[in-house]
Amino acid sequence: MNDGLQSFITQEILNYIQDYTISRKLHNLWEEPLVGFADAKDPLFLKLKDAVSPSHSMPHDLLEDAQTVIVYFLPFDKAIPKQNRHHRHASIEWAQAYIETNRLIVHINKGLSDRLRQKGFKTKSMPPTHNFDQQKLISDWSHKHIAYVAGLGKFGIHNLLITDRGCCGRLGSIVTNMEISVTKRTNREYCLHKYNRTCKICVKKCVTEALQADRFDRHKCYRMLLENSEIFQDQGLADVCGKCISIVPCSFHNPVIRLQRD
Repeated sequence: MNDGLQSFITQEILNYIQDYTISRKLHNLWEEPLVGFADAKDPLFLKLKDAVSPSHSMPHDLLEDAQTVIVYFLPFDKAIPKQNRHHRHASIEWAQAYIETNRLIVHINKGLSDRLRQKGFKTKSMPPTHNFDQQKLISDWSHKHIAYVAGLGKFGIHNLLITDRGCCGRLGSIVTNMEISVTKRTNREYCLHKYNRTCKICVKKCVTEALQADRFDRHKCYRMLLENSEIFQDQGLADVCGKCISIVPCSFHNPVIRLQRD
């Protein structure tokens, strides 16, 4: 059982949207979230020491008696990536969605922690972003890799997680000592290029050429993020870009599933 947590997270988002006045008259920033659950003892977590960083934290590093990692994906409303598909720099809508969603993730994690604490369980959460090494540009708690372990999707060649609701959105996670049934991972691909080599649109859309089909220059990409951050500094911390995923086959869904259905 997931103890109604998916419904709870969905309601938290709806409550947050209703109670929060979004800047620049932006409304309906998010669509219904996806939620996944991973066993804190899943051996795949250990592989993140190789896939991400030797210093990547394990669930038990955050919470000694961890049983489950709860991960959720907050898809952006489709209008946001549509507004971000033009020009070299990120759109103000994309920047604001990033800022507001980071705040929303903090809000959800607090709500989840309060609920689980009332039931007698402990929790530990990590910040939604900016918890990475500024030199190596590698995180010690990679939400997208944690989401993969929790069965929420698989990686595209753009190095982002593609879920059943696409890749345009943000991920949050929380560790708890409550035991919850895990989400089963799938072996199917979510990326068209990995599936049948028919798509490299994300590569073509990268405005800095940091992204290639066989390599990724994270430092070149990060310089673009900082460039956008300077532009939107009056909005908050928005080191963003998102051009590679704004209106591509995997923006809003798993394109491989759609291809197989046709």
